[in-house]
Amino acid sequence: MNIIIFFTLGLLIGSFLNVLVYRLNVAESFATGRSHCPHCKKTIAWYDNIPLISFILLKFRCRSCKEKISWQYPLVELGTGIIFALIGWKFFALTDSTTWFRAFYYLATSGALVTILVYDFLYLEIPSLVLWPAIGFSIVCNLILDWAEATSIMSPLGTSTYLGIVAAFSAFIFFFLLSSLSREKWMGMGDAFLVILLGLILGWPQILLGLFLAFATGSIYGIMLVALKKKSMKSQVPFAPFLVVGTIITLLFYNQIINWYLGLFGF
Repeated sequence: MNIIIFFTLGLLIGSFLNVLVYRLNVAESFATGRSHCPHCKKTIAWYDNIPLISFILLKFRCRSCKEKISWQYPLVELGTGIIFALIGWKFFALTDSTTWFRAFYYLATSGALVTILVYDFLYLEIPSLVLWPAIGFSIVCNLILDWAEATSIMSPLGTSTYLGIVAAFSAFIFFFLLSSLSREKWMGMGDAFLVILLGLILGWPQILLGLFLAFATGSIYGIMLVALKKKSMKSQVPFAPFLVVGTIITLLFYNQIINWYLGLFGF
């Protein structure tokens, strides 16, 4: 039941994130005004704005102008629903109130990460209006988690805040050097700021796996594009989506991946 509730919540949040991405790009307020078709600007009725279902019932087209609805919308809704369901499955227990805040923290930051993923994929830019509030939010949440778990933490070096800062600083320095030395040809400065958020979420040493997965999936994607002649070796490819994917996979499956890897060597 929890998974269904979290999945449904994710669908609704995913719908909102689609609106957020669009309005950030066109500099519209996302706090006011109803959703409208980006082509004909007609207001979308509530029954045409049901996540996933409306997309199918409308046969992928706007009811008013008949223009095709981008596949971005159902994919973001479905992806957010799956992420929320997995977070609910792993981190939330209705009978254990100590899990509620951590689950809320990961749900909120996952929403920010999905927004960044979609925005960078579409516009090759990381939205500062999402990134920096998410960084501040993560710092506050880590402090609250440390305060709530103070009696079980043996050393300040084991706190979420300390491990998050270590991970954020280490990742930032690495990406800052990549960006500076290549004059942003290898890596953009926006990615260097993004990994601050990722480090705060994952902590140390989990950030290492997150970055490894990002580079691995990014490399595979780039090679595929070149092989299919969709891109050349000099083409610009957004890297934030791979950083986000690596972070979410690590957040959800870090122990399983590490245990599988060590098992290959008989440990």
